[in-house]
Amino acid sequence: MQGKTPIATASAPIRVASIPSAHPYVRAIADPLRVAVLPDPPVPGAPASQWWPPVAMTAPWLSGHATEYDLLHVHFGLESFSPDELGAGLDAARQAGRPVVFTVHDLDNPQIVDQEPYRALLDVIVPAADRLVTLTSSAADEVERRWGRQALVLAHPTLLDETSADASASPRGHEDDDAVRVGIHLRDLRPNIDAEAAVQVAVEAASLLADLDRPVEFEVLLNERVRDDLAAERVIAAADGHPAVRVRRTAYLDDAQIEDWLDGLDLFVLPYRHGTHSGWVELCYDLGVRVAGTDVGHIRSQHPSEFRVIDLRDARTLADAVTWAGDARHPSSVGVDHLATRRAERRDERQAVRDAHVRLYTDAVAEVSA
Repeated sequence: MQGKTPIATASAPIRVASIPSAHPYVRAIADPLRVAVLPDPPVPGAPASQWWPPVAMTAPWLSGHATEYDLLHVHFGLESFSPDELGAGLDAARQAGRPVVFTVHDLDNPQIVDQEPYRALLDVIVPAADRLVTLTSSAADEVERRWGRQALVLAHPTLLDETSADASASPRGHEDDDAVRVGIHLRDLRPNIDAEAAVQVAVEAASLLADLDRPVEFEVLLNERVRDDLAAERVIAAADGHPAVRVRRTAYLDDAQIEDWLDGLDLFVLPYRHGTHSGWVELCYDLGVRVAGTDVGHIRSQHPSEFRVIDLRDARTLADAVTWAGDARHPSSVGVDHLATRRAERRDERQAVRDAHVRLYTDAVAEVSA
């Protein structure tokens, strides 16, 4: 069979066809000295930076490029395919003698409303993958309940680059300002974001906090280009209910701009209808920003000490979370030391996660080629 001879050697990096390649998480887990992540193939008719629908997940690509990769690692993009198309891609990798690793980031897909088609895709790939990875123990328990398979739990590593991580952890610059600064990013109004409820509960919480003489400022970011213009208008109108809540339309923000915005907050709110894990929670943890969010998926399991559950239909829960975040603000000297220690620990954790992926890849390749 074509793939019986392993291509990777002890001295050569393991070549990974990653679905996708151009993603911050993939960059975080891949040791650049020991893992070579193939670039995303161009998507016909799409901008050069767009990786979806992922060409590298198709059967023709996986068969035709079998000599170029040692292992297929799937993260995102399943919703681009039917179950038959996904199965054909997995079969092509198998026939080429290449192992398949699937990281179960999403047990519910944040990009869609009806989850049944996505669950059908999970029913194809979870049983078929040679190895499974997920980010939290609670998600691993769900995988085992639903499919009877064990998933290796590897924590979501820091997404800060070395420049950000090595910068001195300075306080956010408003310790003398009594107002607690709360951010909500509604992005492009994707289906799992309960945008109108988020703004309405912010308005109600601001009123409750005003009655308690607890100053707060809610800044709601909303992309200029959204999926539903009428919903965006309703969101903006809802924010008129209280002067402490304002909506700001922005162009798409890059990673550095997101970090800069988050770094000015005391609390970040995740108003999700459904979801499984969150890169926002990881970035907030790195920046020392507490998170309040709805109790969906396994997000609260990522960093439970820094996460407060809220109910978008109960403004008291958000008001309590704002108070919790405001009370957590430390004097500058304590805050800087604490955050610097955390960032050092997170860099060590990222290297441990990279080491674990190298071991996983090496074992999977050896097992398939034996």
